[in-house]
Formats: sequence, C-alpha cells, structure tokens
Amino acid sequence: MTKSSPPVANRAFTLIEMIVVLGCIAIMMSLTYPAYLTVSERAKATKDMNNLRQIGAATQMYMNDNNGVFPGSATLTWMSQLTQNQKYLSTWRVLESPFDKRTTSELGNATTAVSYGINANILPVNVPISADKITKPVTFIVFAPAQASTATVTFAGAGNSAAPGVTVAAAMSTPPGANATGGTSNNRVKINALCADWHVETMLWSSTAPAFTNTAASGTDPDGAFRWSP
Repeated sequence: MTKSSPPVANRAFTLIEMIVVLGCIAIMMSLTYPAYLTVSERAKATKDMNNLRQIGAATQMYMNDNNGVFPGSATLTWMSQLTQNQKYLSTWRVLESPFDKRTTSELGNATTAVSYGINANILPVNVPISADKITKPVTFIVFAPAQASTATVTFAGAGNSAAPGVTVAAAMSTPPGANATGGTSNNRVKINALCADWHVETMLWSSTAPAFTNTAASGTDPDGAFRWSP
C-alpha cells in the first residue's frame, strides 16, 4: 500500500516581498520614462518638420501656377488656397502639428486645427508678395508653428480663420506668475521653421546668436532683420 504524499502548502508573497517588487517596478519606470519622452519628442519634431516640408512643396507648386506669388488674399486664406480641390495639399491634416494639443476635427477638412503661421511680411494688407521681393531667402522664414502670447502658450488659429490666417508672435509675453516661452520642442527652447529657399531648420527660440525671436540685426545675428515679422 503506497503512502500518500503530504499536501504541499501554497506559499504566498509576503507584504515585504510585494513592497520590494513594486519598488523595483517603480525604479525601472522612472529610468525608462524619460527615454520614452525623448523618443516621443523626437518623433513629434520629425513629423512637424515633414509637415513644413509638405507645406513648402505645396506652396512652390502654387507659386509656379501663379507667377511666383505666394498664396493668400483679402478673401481667401493661404491654407484654403493650398488645399482647394486638393490640388496642392491632399489633406488638411498636414496643417496640424503633432505638438498642437487643441481638440480638432477628425474629418480632416477645413475645420481641422491649423498649427502653422505665415510670415506677415508676405501678406502686407492682405496682398501677397512675389518671391523676388525676398532678398535673403536662406534666412527669411515663410512658415512656422503658430503661437499665442498667453500665460499657457498655445497654438493660435483655425482652419476657417479670416484672412490672412494665423501668424506667429515674434516674442512671447511673460504674464504675472507665468513664464511663457515659445518654442515647440526641447522644453520649448527650439522651433522648426520653413525658409524661403525651402529648407526646414530647427532654430533656437531665443538666444543672442541667430534665433527665431531675433528680428533686428545685431553683432551676433546680422540677418535678424530679414528673418520674421509676426
């Protein structure tokens, strides 16, 4: 007659062991989360640059059809001219930056948030200029992410906004109790911009050297006056 084995007791985790395991998980998350944020930030910045490149390509095609004149008028916004009949831009989604946190239309139509602004020097009194009026295209910014000078920096503009559309503030205000900075990436110290020679550049938002907010010539930034006007 065989003897039955004694029952094996089920051993559970003790409270100390649970605390140790949870502590290890928390430490691992604290180590990996910053890396995740960095990768996510880079992906958004890359998407933002690709959007600007597509907007630049669409603008070039528009100008080829319109004697070298930039889009925009007293009656039509630049974004509506680029997306009209999907001739130059196939979708409004290109006009929406991944950094834009506003709620937007899922339809991808004219109610989609517009995250980019056009240089106001291109549309004086809503009459767009031609490309030959730009003396330093490598420095002159055509499009950049739109900003608003508020306590919490947000994007400005909407797809159906009045002409000439949204613009970008040259310098941010600093309201009482707030520190408004204007970049879109790297803790808001950098911003992507599309220049008139159609290259996309990642620029510092503010610096004594060449930077987005420098709009006057200086010893360290002699081309500042050719860069941007909000």
